[in-house]
Amino acid sequence: MKKLIVILFMTYGTIAFSQKDACVCCSDAYHSFDFWVGTWTVTDSNGNLVGKNTIEKVEGGCALRERWISSNGKSTGTSLNFYNGENEQWEQLWIDNSGGHLKLSGNRKGNQMILSSEGKSTPEDQIVKNRITWTLNDNGTVRQQWEVLEEGQVVTVLFDGLYHKIE
Repeated sequence: MKKLIVILFMTYGTIAFSQKDACVCCSDAYHSFDFWVGTWTVTDSNGNLVGKNTIEKVEGGCALRERWISSNGKSTGTSLNFYNGENEQWEQLWIDNSGGHLKLSGNRKGNQMILSSEGKSTPEDQIVKNRITWTLNDNGTVRQQWEVLEEGQVVTVLFDGLYHKIE
């Protein structure tokens, strides 16, 4: 009899649990980066084509996967982006074909998603961070700007691209 009760609980308890939590990633916070979803051509600040990027919702809408390829096909990269409900922030892990990686976190503010890395000390005891901002423009394009900050001040812009949706 105990086995029957355990089996019934495991069967119906699992069904009830999965139905109850069927849409754990449906709150507004999980959709705040949806403006980046799509297939895009990306141009630099001079209008030159620099690559193509595809961002898709994955894992039942709980994450975004990015697939980047430069216009010459030599540079590729992938990121996984997700809303972490525990710390109430978006997180990104970027990995590219040169062995580079970057971990970012942050949130949407107005029409911008702003993600930053943790600070690292330089040999000169300066604190350096990466900050990437995606801005949803009124015409549907998205501007991505990657800045390097020292002691909170922008010292370099590593990338300034404009995304044009093709799908």
